[in-house]
Amino acid sequence: MIKSELVARLAQRYPHLYHRDVERIVTTVLDEITKALAEGHRVELRGFGAFSVKVRPARMGRNPRTGEPVTVDEKRAPFFRTGKELRERLNGHKSEGASSPAP
Repeated sequence: MIKSELVARLAQRYPHLYHRDVERIVTTVLDEITKALAEGHRVELRGFGAFSVKVRPARMGRNPRTGEPVTVDEKRAPFFRTGKELRERLNGHKSEGASSPAP
């Protein structure tokens, strides 16, 4: 699903909201997640997952064509770890809450 499809689905699901407002909300949420990651923060959406940044240190690599050593700069890459509820839904298990009575 791409961003425009998400906006269209949400606008259809919530007809009392204008399409432009739904688009603004989705864009704002994604921008805030991006901003937090750029500042080095972790973003956790309970039940869904957590976004964080992994730092890959600088290293010496090799040019695959020539075999010459090449310096590879430090990189920051986004990382997503799924939440328990999302994993369970993807694998077809029902989420059992802590408030359910014991058998």
